[in-house]
Order: sequence, then C-alpha cells, then structure tokens
Amino acid sequence: MSEHPLSQGMGYGIVVGLGLAFSALMIFLTWALKRYQKEVVTSEEFNTAGRSVKTGLIATAVVSSWTWAATLLQSSSQAYKNGVSGPFWYASGATVQIILFATLAIELKRKAPGAHTYLEVIRVRYGAITHWIYMFFGVCTNILVTAMLLTGGSAVLNDLTGMSTVAACFLLPFGVMIYTIFGGLKSTILSDYIHTIILMVMILLFAFTTYSTSETLGSPGAVWEKLVERAAVAPVSGNAEGSYLTMRSKSGGIFFVINIIGNFGTVFLDNGYWNKAIAASPAAALPGYVLGGLSWFAIPWLTATTMGLACLALEGTPSFPTYPNPLSASQVSAGLVLPNAAVALLGRSGAVCTLLLLFIAITSATSSELVSVSSIFTYDIYKTYINPKASGNKLIFVSHSCVFLFSLIMSGFSVGLYYIGIGMGYLYLLMGVIISSAVIPAALTLLWKGQNVQAATIAPVAGFCCALIAWLTTAKGLEGDLTVDTTGSDMPMLAGNVVALLSPLLVIAICTLIWKPSSFDFKELRKIKPVNDNPEDSNDPVMEVDEDDDSEYVYQDPKETELLDRYAKIARIICLVLAVSFLLIWPIPMYGSSYVFSKKFFTGWVVVGIIWIFLSSFVVCILPLWQGRYGLFYAGRGMYWDITGQSQKLRDWQDSNPEKMHKPQGSGLEMLDGEKVIAITDTNEIKK
Repeated sequence: MSEHPLSQGMGYGIVVGLGLAFSALMIFLTWALKRYQKEVVTSEEFNTAGRSVKTGLIATAVVSSWTWAATLLQSSSQAYKNGVSGPFWYASGATVQIILFATLAIELKRKAPGAHTYLEVIRVRYGAITHWIYMFFGVCTNILVTAMLLTGGSAVLNDLTGMSTVAACFLLPFGVMIYTIFGGLKSTILSDYIHTIILMVMILLFAFTTYSTSETLGSPGAVWEKLVERAAVAPVSGNAEGSYLTMRSKSGGIFFVINIIGNFGTVFLDNGYWNKAIAASPAAALPGYVLGGLSWFAIPWLTATTMGLACLALEGTPSFPTYPNPLSASQVSAGLVLPNAAVALLGRSGAVCTLLLLFIAITSATSSELVSVSSIFTYDIYKTYINPKASGNKLIFVSHSCVFLFSLIMSGFSVGLYYIGIGMGYLYLLMGVIISSAVIPAALTLLWKGQNVQAATIAPVAGFCCALIAWLTTAKGLEGDLTVDTTGSDMPMLAGNVVALLSPLLVIAICTLIWKPSSFDFKELRKIKPVNDNPEDSNDPVMEVDEDDDSEYVYQDPKETELLDRYAKIARIICLVLAVSFLLIWPIPMYGSSYVFSKKFFTGWVVVGIIWIFLSSFVVCILPLWQGRYGLFYAGRGMYWDITGQSQKLRDWQDSNPEKMHKPQGSGLEMLDGEKVIAITDTNEIKK
C-alpha cells in the first residue's frame, strides 16, 4: 500500500494491549477453574488438560489451531490467483487431514492411554535413535508453522499500520506466552473458544458486506459480473476459458496436490493435534475431530471466496488501496490480498477488522505450538533422557521454560526469514518438502504392527533426502538458477512434496522384505504412564514407578476400551467416506467438465458457504456452552457466593459434591501385579 490505513499506535495497541488483555482473561479463568472446579495445574494438567475435554471444546480447539494466518491469507491469495477453485482447493486439501487424523486420535487413546506425546509411542516401539529422528521432524513442524504465523502476521501488521516487522515478530507471541505459561493446554483450549467466536463474527461481517451491503458490490451477482469483466481483460492462464469462475485450473490443481501433501505433515506430525487427542475424553475424540474438520472447511472456503474474489472485483476501483496499480507478486505471496480487500470494502474499519482477525488466528495457533513444543521437551527429552525420576514440580518448570525459550527463539528466527526475503507463502509450499517423509511411517506406528524398526528409522531420512534432491534439481532444470523465486515456483515445490510423501512407501516395502515384518504387541504402549503429581506437595511424587518393570501397565476402564474399539471401526468408515467426498466426488467432476459458473450457480455456491459457516458457528460456539452448562452454573454461583461474603457455602458445597468437581480422565494409575492392585485416586490417596 502507498499509505497505511492505520497508525503505528493502532498496531502496537492491538498487539500489546489486546495480547495483555487476553493474558489477563486467561489467568483469571485459570484461577477460577482452580477456585470453583478444583483444577490444579500440575504437570499432567498443564500438558494434557486432564484428558477430560468434551466434544464441543475439542472441535473448537481443532478449528482454532487449524486457522492460522495462512488459512485466511494464503487461501485468499489462491482465490486472487486462480478464482473460485482456489478457496475450494485450499479448504478440501486441508480438511481431509483433520478428518483422517480422527482415526489416529482413536488409536492413540486405545493403545497408549497414558501418553503425553505421540513421540513417546515412537520411543517405546522403536527405541532411542528412531525417537530422536521423529523428534527432529516434529520440532521442524512446530518451527515451520510458528514461522508462518509470525511472518504472515508481521507482514500484515506492517502493511496496515507501518508497524516495524521486527517488533511485530517479537510482540505477537508475547501475550500468548504469558497465558500459556499460566494455564497450559486447558488455557489454550479456552482461549481457542473465545478466539473462534470472534473469528466467526468477522468472517460473517466480511461475507455480508461483500454479498449484501457493499455499495460497490452488494450481491453475489455483482461479484460474478465483475469477475466476468476481469477475465475478459486479463484471462487466467491455465483456467477453462481463462475464467475466474471455474474449478478447472492448472495452477489450482498443482496447489491442491501440494496443499494435501504438505498438510498431512502439518497435522500428523504436529504434536499440538496429538495434544488435543490426548486431552479429549474417550467419548469426545472421534466426534470432536470429525466435527472440527467439517466446521473448519467453511472458514477458508467462505473467507477466500469472499475476500479473494472481492479483491479481484475491486482492484481497479478508486477505493482499492494500491489504485491504480495492481498488487505485486510479492504482495500476493506475503498474504496481502485479504487486508487490501478489507480496506477497499470497509476503509479503516476493514483494516481494524483484519488486524483483529489475524491477531486471534495467530495467537490461538501460536499457543497450540507453544504447548506442543513444551510437551516434547518436557516428556520426550527431559524426563526420558535427562531426569527420568523428575517430580511434577520439576516437569512443570521445564514446561514453563520451554514456552518462554521457544517464543524467543521463534521471534528471532522469523526476523531472520524476513531479512532474507522468505515469506509465509514460500514457507507454506516448502513445509511438505521438509516434513512429509515422516507422515506414513508415523501413522503406521499406530496402525500396523508389522512395520519394523529399520523401516521406521530409514524411511523418513531417505524420503527427506530424496525430497530435497527432487525439489532443487527440478528448480535448477526448469529455471536454470536456484533463488527464492525459482525454488518457490509451482513445479519444483510439487516435485519435492510428492517425493517426500510417497518415497517412504518404497523404503518401507524394501525394509519389510529385507528384515521381515515385525509382530509388535500394542499392549507394550500401555507402559507409557501418566506422571503421579501430588498437588499438595508436588516436590515429591506420590509413588515412584519402575520404568523397567514389564508387569506394570496403565489401567483403562473396560467400558472406555469397549467404546474406543467401537469408535475405531466407525472412524475408519467416516474418514474414508468424507475423504473421498472432499477429494474426488465433489471437485473432480467439476474439474473434468471445465464448467464455468453461471450467475445462479455462483450465487448458490456463496449461499452454501454462508449456511455452512452458520452450522460451523453452532458447533464451535454453542455446543461447548451447552456441554459445559453445569460447570458454568457452578462457577457462576461460586462467584456470587464469594462476592456476597458467603464463601463458606462454596466450601461446604464442594465438600458435599466432590463428584461435580474436575475429574481428570486417566489420572489414576492402576498397576497390575499378580492379584495385588494399587490405585492412585484423584485425591492422591493410595489404596490397596
């Protein structure tokens, strides 16, 4: 933009002021949960949220965590470049991973109910060397996702307010770090809920402005007419009839493949999604992830169909910020399509809405990444290799330290990317090249007992090397030089992503033929045990557990086991049907027919998106309130008693109704040793 629509003070005010306000709110909620629900933030609670989160909040957490800066910015850029196909390719190519992940979430709950990270499963099954390899890919995933959040967010802040990009990179995670340290995963999930409500309101505001109230546009028909006019003047290369109103798009199809492959790695290897699977109660894991995936689909689809197409329709009008010049390729890659469209539609109000929208998308996803990395360093490195007998107090100190250090490191790393010219769009395409080689062997760890240690160890490393070779040699061969622009073009990224995901299949097959399939007993994963925190004196664990004692297993209620076994079968069917629908049944006939949308069809397309976002809003905004209505009532009544000086009533009621207090799932650890059963109860009393 030639001029910034907002002042630097506005940028700093939103980033610092709103960040601290959210921190204060989350700290208050953490205190309220302790006061009125007797939730104590032990190391288990910090990293697993008590393993008792219900369906609505799990769906909300999935939606919030998967709504990055890239969800809103990159999808809008795809709409700008490819038309109506871009939003769909983005949404469908990133929804199926969440839905398919429901199967792995159930398998983790079934086979390793005491796990804190999926990497603990890798260690138990394959040993230390393989464990470190997958930790590398897991942490790389967290680094890339966080870097995209900060580079995309800082670029938008600089574009709208003139705020220093360097300052934005350091200040964006500041407030998130504070409330994550205080509340851990539960604080993250609660903040996800608040963020998601704001997100839905902003998306509906943009949609209704574009398709209903805008003086320039004001209806789907008016947007359709503008897109037809633009295609006549500047047709899209590779699109059917050069139109922006067709699913037949060569560039869109290439992005679709890259998007699918890259996002498999982002979901399956990001410990943040495993954190939420672990946090879910057994009954909530499957419906939470399926509803979360279906709810999320509408967010990039409608946002980009609104803002990306509005940008195309308004770019040549005086209200557009860069008028009379179009957006440059670097601005599109940096994700500036959405903010420019918002300013063209709503002026300064649009800029403020964009800042708010991006702020909540960035902070909610960043919080998830902080907890993810914290869990890895706490349980997979510190407790496993440095201090296996660490008390809960030490573990939570490590968790807090990791949150702080990772925030600082990623801020510095993002500044470095800014100075060498690497933006969010480049990182998004590169992500699959770097991490996707670990996807298939990681998934097979829980799904197939026959994968041997050699295959699990060699496949991701070999796939990573092959992907780098394919990516760089394709760029060199097609473009003649290796630069940010040439390595970031479509075909090199496509080659690298495809090789990264699929080459491990060949490696696994060869290793299986050479070393024979294993016959792993999944019951071994029950040796992964929760930490025995004592909230009264967390310096001393309640009971030391012999890590080498093969007779000790995490206990799971038979009813929970039966439920999860049933869910495992249902999950496979649901995931297969939805994946085929999103990837084949819906888009492929439209792509193959080269159909160009009529005005009526485009209007229906937009109306379906708006209806879908309303249904998504019900799932992620209303369902959590309904499922938590009793807890909200008890907390509200307790606050009333405190305010009116009747605190004794609160204590008496809590003492007489212990069953209505917070009950972590799986916090009790039963160890089977012959006929003797030792159980640590929720009150940390030892019974024999």
